[in-house]
Amino acid sequence: MDLFEYQARDLFEKHGVPVLGGIVATTAQEAKDAAEKLLGEDGGVVVVKAQVKIGGRGKAGGVKIARSAQEAADRAGEILGMDIKGHTVHRVMIAEGADIAEEYYFSLLLDRAERRYLAMASVEGGMEIEELAVERPEALARVAVDPSTGIDAAKAAEIVAAANFAPDVADDVAAAIRKLWDVYAESDATLVEVNPLVRTADGAVIALDGKVTLDTNAEFRHPEFAELADDAETDPLEAKAAESGLNYVKLDGQVGIIGNGAGLVMSTLDVVAYAGERHGEVKPANFLDIGGGASSAVMAAGLDVILGDEQVKSVFVNVFGGITACDEVASGIVQALQILGDAATKPLVVRLDGNNVEEGRRILDEAAHPLVSIMDTMDGAADKAAELASR
Repeated sequence: MDLFEYQARDLFEKHGVPVLGGIVATTAQEAKDAAEKLLGEDGGVVVVKAQVKIGGRGKAGGVKIARSAQEAADRAGEILGMDIKGHTVHRVMIAEGADIAEEYYFSLLLDRAERRYLAMASVEGGMEIEELAVERPEALARVAVDPSTGIDAAKAAEIVAAANFAPDVADDVAAAIRKLWDVYAESDATLVEVNPLVRTADGAVIALDGKVTLDTNAEFRHPEFAELADDAETDPLEAKAAESGLNYVKLDGQVGIIGNGAGLVMSTLDVVAYAGERHGEVKPANFLDIGGGASSAVMAAGLDVILGDEQVKSVFVNVFGGITACDEVASGIVQALQILGDAATKPLVVRLDGNNVEEGRRILDEAAHPLVSIMDTMDGAADKAAELASR
């Protein structure tokens, strides 16, 4: 789960990472009130920053300077409602301005290939880090981090030295890195990124911007994750599937997909996409893995979600019987259609294989449901589903 910048800022502050004041606002008036609070009697500047989970907001006009509360309200009015790379801005953060002397970069992420963490740091922050990594890779230090020990004082010093931070700022940067490690470890994150990490004119090292991705597999340890979810950006079908405990991802296609096992479902997406090229560029409409249990309740919940997608024109149920036998799956499909009743209006193509496949096919044959077509092969079933969707 990706966090908004203001959520990352609050998380940083909670763990002692040095940050500037920031207040979220959803209206121009709220932005004005926030700016008045941050500017105080001394004045200065604030930054009005669009809160979207996508990069490039500055270039898109989603980050603006304001030198008064009224100007902050005006800038917020311009930014709220903007479309930034397909993301609508529903809120802004009014942040304290900073007198920046230098900009740095730091991130900590999960290195799955090496089964460890990776810290990356540079004394050249502020720019797109992808560009720096390509154009001047030597300017981006990469330091492996052992998950069993994390970032202690010695590892922080190693990162700072590898990135060639100046001696007069090295200790403060190392201290900030250790605090960012606390954020990463204690929040079960897979990414913590600060770009830029800045040194101000008075010598303070501050995390000026933050990006955090949390591992939702760890949400059983973090009930607070639920409060961080953004309902406005959650697809309603994905939310409905989540309520039923289904592993569902909405895609932009016409053939609904149900399978058991992530690998099988991914393969099904591929064969449907390939078959769809022969039938008017039909594409998969979703990823839905029902896992090892294909009971009638699970199947009904899955079909209910998929059939609720107006783009779906046909459904492909592709199951390989293993722990859950094919006869149980077939019974689940029959009972699911009974449960859904008139709500089931789109054709289903079913391909069963594996444990008790003959009995599973017999159950479907006897049910003789008018919406169900039984196919022997995966390729044949994908072609049938694509054909039905194209009509």
